Amino acid sequence: MPVPVQLIVGLGNPGPKYDRTRHNIGFDCVDQLAQRWAMPWQENRRFKGYCATGRGPTGEKMYLLKPTTYMNRSGESIRAALDWYKLPPESVLTVYDDMDLPVGRLRLRLSGSAGGHNGMKSAIAHLGTQDFPRLRLGIGGSGPEKETISHVLGRFTPQETPIIKEVLNLATDAVTVGLKQGLEKAMSLYNPRQAEL
Repeated sequence: MPVPVQLIVGLGNPGPKYDRTRHNIGFDCVDQLAQRWAMPWQENRRFKGYCATGRGPTGEKMYLLKPTTYMNRSGESIRAALDWYKLPPESVLTVYDDMDLPVGRLRLRLSGSAGGHNGMKSAIAHLGTQDFPRLRLGIGGSGPEKETISHVLGRFTPQETPIIKEVLNLATDAVTVGLKQGLEKAMSLYNPRQAEL
């Protein structure tokens, strides 16, 4: 029996400077989940992050987390929350940006490597395993004319913004289906989908 997801973590960087940047799409996704499930955010210094607690779509207790450690130290916050709530690493669903996926695509996976993502490197290091589910949201590649750092810390273009809104809706639907019917079911339904205008 797979371990049910109980903690959903959005990866990003704290502060208004990074708000709505490509690298913060994980934050945007858990913000939308918190809104959908009517779970208010509260700062939690113990976890070095913002935490929201309430009932998920199945009626089970759910925790949402936005680390405020900066991306490359996200694992510290996730580990602190897991230890406090006494949850196994497999119960964490991590949501983050992926440059290898085009804007409008998402990928739900049950495990895997960090794929060069610093937030995931930190999460895997602190959890001591890469066997936990993750949801990657495409932010598109930087292309030859643009540096990676300025790409991920940049904001979406006016053309991309409506697609991002749509993919965040797809992502929250995918998470909801995953919690209700299992992650494999959500993977088969949502991994082939493409958010479009």
